Amino acid sequence: MAAISNVQVTISLAELGLDDEELQTEVENLLPQLREVDGVEDADLVAVENAPKGTKSISGFVWGLLNAQVNAANIKTLFNFLGDRFGNKPIKLLVKASADGSRELNLEASSREEFEFALQKAQEFIKNQSNSNDG
Repeated sequence: MAAISNVQVTISLAELGLDDEELQTEVENLLPQLREVDGVEDADLVAVENAPKGTKSISGFVWGLLNAQVNAANIKTLFNFLGDRFGNKPIKLLVKASADGSRELNLEASSREEFEFALQKAQEFIKNQSNSNDG
């Protein structure tokens, strides 16, 4: 099988300590910027039906969550963008790299160093998923 080409990254801004309205404003401001990041194939709000348990929602979407489909080869660009944008603020990332979406990697970062470490973990995870699909 071929290497994994795209991965899904869910970005949670819920840990920023903002009230619901501020959180939604942050997400709405981030979304068009995220869509412009090199390698991001698609980005959107997380629909309620795909929401983790216990999350708040508005108008059918979850507060503070974004999904991005990213070309696996360009995941570093996404992490660099997030590190530049949120370098000293806590965010959570969920990376799904398997074809069926069953394998996930949960990451948290709140500093540039943690973003770099999270990127290394994500790259290893994607590489391991690609290797497990080869056989």
